[in-house]
Amino acid sequence: MFFVAGARNTAGSGRGNERRTIYQKFREVDILDKKKTVTALKPGEDRAILLGLGMILSSVMMYFVLGITILRSYADSVWTEEGVCIVLNSTVTADMNCSYSCGSDCWRISRYPCLQVYVSVNNTGRVSRLSHNEETRDASSECFYVPRCQKDSTAMHAMILNISERLKANQQVPCYYDPSEQQEMTLLIRLYDHSAVFHSLLWPSCTLAGGALIIMMVKLTQYLSRLCEEIGKLKT
Repeated sequence: MFFVAGARNTAGSGRGNERRTIYQKFREVDILDKKKTVTALKPGEDRAILLGLGMILSSVMMYFVLGITILRSYADSVWTEEGVCIVLNSTVTADMNCSYSCGSDCWRISRYPCLQVYVSVNNTGRVSRLSHNEETRDASSECFYVPRCQKDSTAMHAMILNISERLKANQQVPCYYDPSEQQEMTLLIRLYDHSAVFHSLLWPSCTLAGGALIIMMVKLTQYLSRLCEEIGKLKT
């Protein structure tokens, strides 16, 4: 009986050792798979963080470029109030000289008609000269519009006459003026209005938000991975 019981105990302990050995093998395989997954995730996480940082850096550079171009011109503009201008007079006064390129180190002279437009702002009796935008005002303080200089002066003349006829037909046009009245001239349009500033800042803002969101998602994934690993250790 003693030998039989001893044989049974030996067989039972052998099965237990075999079960523990199989469990240890499965456990090692599971740990190895987790290590492989973590190792595979690390390069992807690094690339995602680099992508997010690149998007943030590019958005900062775009903000800088916009700040010294569009935003600066928008902030320096004194024509901030929008009103209604009644066209009082629209006439061609004289021909103005301009130069166009005819090749490398070659410039020739052409002529375009100078259109002068006088308007009354908001029916206040204030008469001022109307200009197309800030660039036209800087190029010529007398003419409403300065066309791109070209060899065919007849085409430029026809363009200016067409603009004059349209202004006479409309009579009332939206315009921008200086509320402090330091600038007597009014503008038909602004180079950079509220809509232009909004759309110019929209894409850099979206890029900045997207880069920050990518980094936050990677950090959240890393945190959840460590949390799951700690929970797994507590269960074992």
